[in-house]
Amino acid sequence: MRRIAMSSAAVLLLALGTGCSSGSNEEARVTEKPGGRAGAKASATKGTDGTDGRPVDIVRAAVKKARATSARIDETIVTRGRGEEFTLSLAGPFDLAAGKGELSVDFPGGAVDHMDEVFSGGKVYLTQTVPKGHWAVIDRDQARAHSLLRAPLNDPEHVLRQVSAIRDVSDRGTTTIDGRPVHLYGGTLDYRALTLGLVDERRKQLDTVRKALGGGLPASVLVWVDEEGRPARVELTAMLQTANVTTTMNLTDFGKPVKVRVPEASRTTPTDSVSGVLPG
Repeated sequence: MRRIAMSSAAVLLLALGTGCSSGSNEEARVTEKPGGRAGAKASATKGTDGTDGRPVDIVRAAVKKARATSARIDETIVTRGRGEEFTLSLAGPFDLAAGKGELSVDFPGGAVDHMDEVFSGGKVYLTQTVPKGHWAVIDRDQARAHSLLRAPLNDPEHVLRQVSAIRDVSDRGTTTIDGRPVHLYGGTLDYRALTLGLVDERRKQLDTVRKALGGGLPASVLVWVDEEGRPARVELTAMLQTANVTTTMNLTDFGKPVKVRVPEASRTTPTDSVSGVLPG
């Protein structure tokens, strides 16, 4: 097994060693809680499924429902700081229940501006390697993130796991996305959820900053739940003193079959570590 370092652009990586505002230092386990009925007209009264209709239950139930099916993923990660803004985008079909999908990742202006990924059988295949047409392959459960609000290898299920840890949830009312009625909920992420899956080096840097400030790192979550009780959009934002990063993921085409084409073994190189801007 060898390590493969992908090309990186430091401007996109959130500077973990800079000062940041303090927030709540309370922590909670990143687990799903069986939730209530969700929808654009979710009620605060006790539902037929035995839940009390609390906003936090509605959001967690929506996430659980999404993770039990497939969806098209369209996501952007926007980093802003020192008067500059950088956007990375990814898109593709993903069967969250089966753990398989295909994603294309783009970072316009980067030294390497495109990467393709295939998730299948507990493995992740990445094309940003040399020679052209060759793939790196890594165990999905070995992948780690290298900056805040970047899912390891852009794994959409990781984002939903973070969202399921939402707390202090409030009902923000009914709105629309592309003409579709949705119900908006807002909340926060604690430190453990915010740093879920982060490599030890980055986590230690954050721990130092956090301890110096005597608090946590502020992070917010917005979740738009459709009439079928599914998350049509989720948005996570983390704030530092000199920069902020926002991850926005749209989910559409729920339930459609997802087919993937796994690269031939002769065209793959096993690795135990992948880093850089494109893979996160």
